[in-house]
Amino acid sequence: MDEKQIKIRQQALALVLCTIVFSLVYNGSASYVSNLKNVPSFVFSIEKDIPFIPLSIIPYMTSGLFFCLVFFFCKNKDELRVLTKRMLFVIIVAGISFILFPLKFSLIKPDVSHFFLDIPFQLLEKFDTPFNQAPSLHIAFAFVFWSVFRSKKKWRKFSMVLLILLGISTLTTYQHHLIDVVTGSILAHLSFIIFPYHKNNFQYRNFQVANYYFLFGWIFILIALLLSEFIPNFKVNSLWITLWITLWITLITFTIGYHYQKNNIYFLKDKNGNISVLKKIVYAPYLLMYWFFWKLLRKNKNPIQILPNVYISSKPSKEDLIHFNVNKNTFIYDLSAEMEGKPLKENAKYISFPFLDIGSFDVNETRKLVTEITDNYHHLPKDGKIMIHCTMGFTRSSVIGILVVKNALSLSIEEAVTKIKILNKNAIIHSYIMDFLKKI
Repeated sequence: MDEKQIKIRQQALALVLCTIVFSLVYNGSASYVSNLKNVPSFVFSIEKDIPFIPLSIIPYMTSGLFFCLVFFFCKNKDELRVLTKRMLFVIIVAGISFILFPLKFSLIKPDVSHFFLDIPFQLLEKFDTPFNQAPSLHIAFAFVFWSVFRSKKKWRKFSMVLLILLGISTLTTYQHHLIDVVTGSILAHLSFIIFPYHKNNFQYRNFQVANYYFLFGWIFILIALLLSEFIPNFKVNSLWITLWITLWITLITFTIGYHYQKNNIYFLKDKNGNISVLKKIVYAPYLLMYWFFWKLLRKNKNPIQILPNVYISSKPSKEDLIHFNVNKNTFIYDLSAEMEGKPLKENAKYISFPFLDIGSFDVNETRKLVTEITDNYHHLPKDGKIMIHCTMGFTRSSVIGILVVKNALSLSIEEAVTKIKILNKNAIIHSYIMDFLKKI
């Protein structure tokens, strides 16, 4: 049996396994809940304005087709294994939720006059139940399907449109309530976080961080919906302010997740390290959060010397620079993508070279930066200095510091890491970062 046949066999086995588990869990939970005396419904007031669109039954029914095909679109064993784990996770967690928090769909479904559209609705009525609502498996599956199809160039746009329509159809076919959609989205992103693709591959780190932002975005949407529905005695003005702030933070969170996926290091700062007034207003909650963390949690406030006249640091304040003696021969390399370094620009040679916090490093850009710093180190004037800083001083400045020490002293990566860890007790160098460092 050749490799291609083995791959198809494994894909088929994964499909069969997930189908069996789905059938047992979905039908078992539906049977259990249908025998309960009173099953409540959870409906937001805004749902009364959602129209019933019979035609949306077509994308709704494609979920089964995606379920059967997605396993055969996996390009390797790792992707198939991760997909299978995610599918089983959302099925089992959803099944537990159906039993522990049983809900029933409550809106009355209008009659469908069109013969061909009425057939799938009749099939749904025969084989489905009004139970098994939150979290929606249709929604959770749609996100998991997209995690595979998003990398298929030929199918990317088509599958994206169809999966979006599928998600909308859960509401417009009167199969699910809004709470089911939001909780289904949360469940899907939990599966991405718990079962990441290429867990130890540094180049996929941005996708892992992005999923955290997307998860919190859906949680903020849920909070906004609950606030609008269940705080009737809250002052109207206060409620609207709270809702707008929550939705504002939600939009920021999704946007940042998108920028992480694209590794857009300049989503805040320009090439000169400045953040425009407009971006300061738009991203105010995000910037405020980072300022708060920087103020309270950073450790190495004083620059740490890793080579003669070469230092690594967290983003220094004016007070931190009093004894550092910044002058025109001082090179400041700012690796922070989320905070400005105004006190450093006044008297020094300031270079903004941002990396996303706890994200990945671009190999080519990192090589370019390390080469530049090493070259400047070898040609420093007598009163010259080099400071490499990020926001908190834990990882980004330490990583670049390791590579500069390696280059300057002709050390192995292991020796350079050991040296930096001894000098900077707060350095955080994870195993996936070590794999990245060995590639430079």
